[in-house]
Amino acid sequence: MALLDRVSTLLRANVNDMIDKAEDPAKMLKQLLLDMENQLLQVKTQVAIAIADQHLLEKKKNEHDEAVGSWRRKAELAVNKGQDDLARAALDRSLTHQQLSTGFAQQIEDQRLEAELMRTNYGKLLQKLRETEARCELLLIQGRRGRASAKAHNASAATGGRIERSMQRMKAKILSDEAANAASLELLEADSIESLDDRFRKLERDDQIESLLSELKTGKPAGALRSGGKEPLALPNE
Repeated sequence: MALLDRVSTLLRANVNDMIDKAEDPAKMLKQLLLDMENQLLQVKTQVAIAIADQHLLEKKKNEHDEAVGSWRRKAELAVNKGQDDLARAALDRSLTHQQLSTGFAQQIEDQRLEAELMRTNYGKLLQKLRETEARCELLLIQGRRGRASAKAHNASAATGGRIERSMQRMKAKILSDEAANAASLELLEADSIESLDDRFRKLERDDQIESLLSELKTGKPAGALRSGGKEPLALPNE
């Protein structure tokens, strides 16, 4: 009866409520499965014992039924021989075996009902075990999927972060390169302007040189040329 009480408790257990209230549902379901498997094994053993006891009772009843028939035949034989006292003793034995057979018949019925109840509970507990196993497997799959989703999300976030940082570095490099190119262009423009000034200064210097050369060829002082072209006064002869 204690075994049947434990089985009944397991059968009445609301797995959904247990999952909702459990801190670690997967662990709780695994423990529940272990309990069910243990009780299932015990029920299976008890069913086998109950069936064996039923067969034993049936065998005993058959033995008493055979004894009833045997003592009745002996009583008939005694009557035929005119030995009524012996016939009465045989009939007395026959009645005793008849009573025992009736008692065994009742025990067989009780044992049959008990074995049937155990078979029924065994089937229910087996079904409950299969359902709990399915729930446990589903919960484990959901847990694995949740962990995989979290890992994927974290990986995506990390990848996105790396891409964002790479984009920022590329953007900074592009801006740096653009600034360097602008500076180079400014330097080139400055070099060009400076080169142009140098060319004009060279032209002016060349012009001055040509002017001086012309003065030397004509014999006119450079100062006279610069003073408006007047020749210097001639000195008197000594």
